[in-house]
Amino acid sequence: MDLTGIIVLVVVLLLLLGGLALYNGLVQGRLRVREGWSGVQVQLQRRGDLVPNLVETVKGYAAHERGVFESVTRARAQLQSATTPGEAGQANNALTQALRSLFAVAEAYPDLKASQNFQQLQAQLAETEDKIAYARNYYNSLVLQYNSRVSTIPGVFVAGPLGFREAEFFAGEEGAMEPVRVNFS
Repeated sequence: MDLTGIIVLVVVLLLLLGGLALYNGLVQGRLRVREGWSGVQVQLQRRGDLVPNLVETVKGYAAHERGVFESVTRARAQLQSATTPGEAGQANNALTQALRSLFAVAEAYPDLKASQNFQQLQAQLAETEDKIAYARNYYNSLVLQYNSRVSTIPGVFVAGPLGFREAEFFAGEEGAMEPVRVNFS
């Protein structure tokens, strides 16, 4: 084999190794995005699990506020059935708005505000809101890294033909993603 043949073989081998490394990086990125999304789902589920307890606690004090309870229940069901980050973002926004209405009802009942059970649920919900914000930020940073690999050179030449698509960010409406503010003072 002459020198030209060796150089061609080395170049082909390097291109092959580079392609494999790029492919493995894309696979790892996609897996990290999936892992990040599962973390968001865990926190959204935790939030959804707290809502029925909160509704039942408030119901005991404000039974005539049926419309508020129905909107919270409906929003929770939407959140639990969401399958994509976009759907989850919209459902999360709806639940946030419904919870704001629920807390507005709770403001009118001093005995409810003093209830230890209500205060514990309130604290758990606030903690969960923080965890959702962290999980959402973590997920979105993974999506940014992955999408950058998929849509920039040289990844764009490998990603498209091999079925790698950009992942969806978990974003909400402007101003609607603020955590639920609860003030019982």
